[in-house]
Amino acid sequence: MSTDVDPTAIIHPQALVELGATVGARTRVWAFAHILPGAVIGEDCNICDHTFIEGRVRLGSRVTVKCGVYLWAGIEIEDDVFIGPNATFTNDPFPRSRKYLAEPVGIRVRRGASIGANATITPGLTIGERAMIGAGAVVVQDVPARALVVGNPGRVVRTLDADSD
Repeated sequence: MSTDVDPTAIIHPQALVELGATVGARTRVWAFAHILPGAVIGEDCNICDHTFIEGRVRLGSRVTVKCGVYLWAGIEIEDDVFIGPNATFTNDPFPRSRKYLAEPVGIRVRRGASIGANATITPGLTIGERAMIGAGAVVVQDVPARALVVGNPGRVVRTLDADSD
């Protein structure tokens, strides 16, 4: 198994990109990031310090993953998504020590969405295109396209218009 890192990608010497991971053109992977085999990262992404990307994670192009974010198997992030620092994703609705799901429950973040710092996204959800999740929100249900979600539990407080891009 080989690592498929585009020659134009920039991998910090203290980052760990394991054999079997794919990193696209012009993507930057910073210090102490760890990318497992089977992860696929698109072009022009920015993977910041202290991030973890498990196998069977797919990131589109132009995705920003800020510091302290862990992406677990089954998560799919489409193009042009921003994930703020310490945002939390989960992939098991009933986790127990040493008991593993046969298949993780995925999360899909659609094109152009933004997830604020310290937001929590629970398993099995879809975050709609260009939706915005406020800092610290706890998202427990699907988020429609262009919705602004805040609070715990997360609730839609308004719909964003095209001018908010």
